[in-house]
Amino acid sequence: MNIVYFDLETQKGADEVGGWGNKHLMRVSIGVTYSSSTKQFKVFEEEDMSALISDLKEADLVVGYNIVGFDYPVLSYYSAFDFSGLPTCDLMVDIKNSTGRRIKLDNVAQTTLNLGKSADGLLALKWFEEGAFAKIALYCKEDVRITRDVHLFGQQNHFVYYTDKNQEVQKAAVPW
Repeated sequence: MNIVYFDLETQKGADEVGGWGNKHLMRVSIGVTYSSSTKQFKVFEEEDMSALISDLKEADLVVGYNIVGFDYPVLSYYSAFDFSGLPTCDLMVDIKNSTGRRIKLDNVAQTTLNLGKSADGLLALKWFEEGAFAKIALYCKEDVRITRDVHLFGQQNHFVYYTDKNQEVQKAAVPW
């Protein structure tokens, strides 16, 4: 089974495209995948979106964090393909279904894996303006690795950890 872990960073923020309803206008700066069958990361620049989309279509399962609500809508700029037809595991959606609230990947990663994210999407936007594509690629690759490791932990244990609003560690049951 080829599980493809996926994340992307954008060229523009919501404020630059008229709000969150226009995610399709944010455009991709860098996309990264990790294939469980090849054990390799791939980095895609904007001109490579057809190859990235092809890799997602060929996957047995696409795994990401908020990919249904964010990454797929951003990718829709590049293709008329209906991404809702892809076999998808959106970790954020499953954790929200378990806990009743949206929890950031950084929270889950720090609490579950004792690993924090190396940056955030706002910094990636700044890097794009500076033309620092290597920094964006490294950051995005790290997010894909963290997403993969959270998913694997959840598969093995059927839960992940997070901290609640009182900073107390909680478990979220997950169906992976």
